[in-house]
Amino acid sequence: MNGNLLLMILGGLANVALVLLVAPFCEGLLRKVTARIQSRQGPPIWQPYYDLLKLLGKEDLESGESPLMQRFAVYLSLATVLTVACLIPMGFAAPMNQAGDAVLLIYLLTLAGVCTLLAGLAAGSTYSLLGISREMMAMIALEPLFAIAIVIGAVHTGSFRLDTVLNGSVYAAGVPWSGILMLAVMLLSFQAFVQRVPFDIAEAETEIMEGALMEYSGPKLALFKYAQMAKLVIYSALFVTLFVPWGNGLTFPLGWLLFWAKVFGLVLLVTLVAATHARYRIDQALRYFAGLLAVAVGALILASHGY
Repeated sequence: MNGNLLLMILGGLANVALVLLVAPFCEGLLRKVTARIQSRQGPPIWQPYYDLLKLLGKEDLESGESPLMQRFAVYLSLATVLTVACLIPMGFAAPMNQAGDAVLLIYLLTLAGVCTLLAGLAAGSTYSLLGISREMMAMIALEPLFAIAIVIGAVHTGSFRLDTVLNGSVYAAGVPWSGILMLAVMLLSFQAFVQRVPFDIAEAETEIMEGALMEYSGPKLALFKYAQMAKLVIYSALFVTLFVPWGNGLTFPLGWLLFWAKVFGLVLLVTLVAATHARYRIDQALRYFAGLLAVAVGALILASHGY
């Protein structure tokens, strides 16, 4: 028992370390490819690592209305994302599968968004309050989509165990119409989950100067940026395990390499969409999410009837 517990802890720590190492690289890849698409040279691919180190070395200034809440929101944001990393497969089986289930995963994914709301509320500036109002409206329409995808997998398999749900379970029905519908829904909404153009409405730099994060600088800003970078890796890994599971069961290192090839392929897709689309207005985004939510609810009904 103690040996199994030790392996779980070591596996969770390995996933956390992997996310912390890979997340800035994915951000650098995104910036570099975007620059190339726009016929620019762009920054070096390692620039996000330098940016984080520079911010971490700056003085920690606190200018918000509630510094204690600002600190709490920052640490909770990164901690929540890294906790999710312990619960999902990263080329291997989920290391802490027995430490939680699909319901806990849904709660943690929602909590990661709530941290942004707490951060903007603690800052208290006009721009940050405008940013969190946009974030809250988007969350209400957006967060149920991933929850429905996970619940559909649980309905098909009759289990909330993470190793069962996070293994292409959306296709487990005889005729997986619900899984195919959710695949389309998640592809069309994935940019919003990772807060990239055209759905980075809550932090639109050209309009509200990063919204909820406007009053943040130095180490706190670095940790928030790190959490946002990690979200890209986490949500990409979740998407792959739920909707593109084929080949993940191959022997090491083939299965592991194929998993990360699919993750980087999804990051490139995010980059292409972000580089070729203009930002949506909040009303446009809400209508878009409402349509996807209606399709997702239809997929859940199909799943409940075995399709």
